[in-house]
Amino acid sequence: MPNILVVEDSPTMRQLISFAMRRVAGSRVIEASDGVDALKKLSSEQVDLILVDINMPVMDGLKLTSLVRGNPAYKDIPIIIITTEGAEEDRKRALAIGANAYLTKPIQTQELIKLVNSFTQG
Repeated sequence: MPNILVVEDSPTMRQLISFAMRRVAGSRVIEASDGVDALKKLSSEQVDLILVDINMPVMDGLKLTSLVRGNPAYKDIPIIIITTEGAEEDRKRALAIGANAYLTKPIQTQELIKLVNSFTQG
């Protein structure tokens, strides 16, 4: 029964990703509009997987990823970065600070669902 936290500042994109995540068996989707909102949700909800955009106001996805990784309570939660930044150095940076996977937009729903299932059906 995975609880999936979707962190994305664009309402349209957030809706799209959340809609896709509802197709993951037994999942519950929790939405956050930026990194700060995501940290609030993490402190009050049980989260099994985080999907996060890199470019967000207030706190971006990389900062959120490093904060999650630095917190003993959350450090083992898988993080999938979803971004328009397709550059190799962005990917390397994201993985270096602890993201488990990196997907570039436009996202393929099937690919995303498969990836999420690979982390949540351990």
